[in-house]
Amino acid sequence: MAQRALILGAAGRDFHNFNTYFRDNDDFDVIAFTAAQIPDIDGRMYPAELAGPRYPNGIPIEAEDDFERLIRDLDIDVVVFAYSDVSHEKVMHLGSRTIAAGADYLLLGARHTMVKSVKPLVAVCAARTGSGKSQTSRRVAEILTAQGKKVVVIRHPMPYGDLAAQAVQRFETYDDLEKHDVTIEEREEYEPHIDAGRIVYAGVDYEAILRQAEQEADVVIWDGGNNDLSFYEADLYITVVDPHRPDHSRRYHPGEANVRMADVIVVNKVGTASLEQVETARAVAYELNPDAVVIEAASPLFVEGDARIRGKKVLVVEDGPTLTHGEMAYGAGWVAARRYGAAEIIDPRPWAVGSIASTFEKYPTTGDVLPAMGYGAEQTAELQQTIADTPADLVVIGTPIDLRRLIDIDKPTVRVRYELQEIGRPTLDEVLQGLGD
Repeated sequence: MAQRALILGAAGRDFHNFNTYFRDNDDFDVIAFTAAQIPDIDGRMYPAELAGPRYPNGIPIEAEDDFERLIRDLDIDVVVFAYSDVSHEKVMHLGSRTIAAGADYLLLGARHTMVKSVKPLVAVCAARTGSGKSQTSRRVAEILTAQGKKVVVIRHPMPYGDLAAQAVQRFETYDDLEKHDVTIEEREEYEPHIDAGRIVYAGVDYEAILRQAEQEADVVIWDGGNNDLSFYEADLYITVVDPHRPDHSRRYHPGEANVRMADVIVVNKVGTASLEQVETARAVAYELNPDAVVIEAASPLFVEGDARIRGKKVLVVEDGPTLTHGEMAYGAGWVAARRYGAAEIIDPRPWAVGSIASTFEKYPTTGDVLPAMGYGAEQTAELQQTIADTPADLVVIGTPIDLRRLIDIDKPTVRVRYELQEIGRPTLDEVLQGLGD
């Protein structure tokens, strides 16, 4: 008899695990997904078009908050944990709650969930959200392009709209971003690649995505999200660690697995972390994976109009996921504001409205900065209103995209960008030599 399964997820790894392991597996009947981390996912359905013939009515997506009740009411046999960037302690709290409710607890690994490419593939993953995967992926793509390779990037899923319509998405121009009605978080990841002339794929069905991307690539780059495992087998597995959170490599799931699986570990942000933090990050990486090549790197800031910051009261807007489930108190915008002499960094909490205020309540580790939340038109409008109401002389935009293209900001602005720069040797260029030849 098939086991009745409940998959705990956040609209990414959970769907991939279903597609690769459960969809055609007669040993399991997936009764429901649950949703965490991302707003407005629960209450929807995983559509029948993606769920396959065994699920003609699709699969409901429920809130995770009361999953013990779901275990009981739906007569669940096994609960599958399937999302990322959570502490080992939280993973096992959920496991204990599952066991106490009478079900088994399951984590799927690489062998059952990684899809094999027919093209050379580089995976860029991390120990935590906000470590610097995006600029590392861009640097890898730049190097491979300079070697004469046609590079196609596949980005970790962020399917917040019509899941069936988002099965396979291809982005080559800004018009494609409008066509697919992407969120701010999605734009932050896609636009820098598009600006560099690269094609990006994303969506829900990652085997179908890979097969299409392979048709126009010499080398595929997996540009990971959160600290999730790669969805694909990699010819070179790169894991980025953040010395500002130097011991998190052994404290968070599945970041520790990424560090242990890595061929190359990039210790990023050495320009802003202390020597002690960098040494701790290196020591933890060596403890977990003594065979990996370790590369030190910085993410230097490029500030548009830095002289305008000095003496101003500034509002800093940062990348949302880095501050929320990444648990960072600040990002590149905050560093730039301090470095270039802001008189004051204004705490936006008193002026936050709607879901932006709720975000601060849910993630109290966020510092005196504004997370660029924009998971839909209503939340984007609330972000715009919060910026308008905050009494700042200047807005420092530390998001990976130019936020001014998406919302109207009624104050002077300065934009902060950052790219990866290896320090000393070895370098990414050296470890990428010969890939795809």
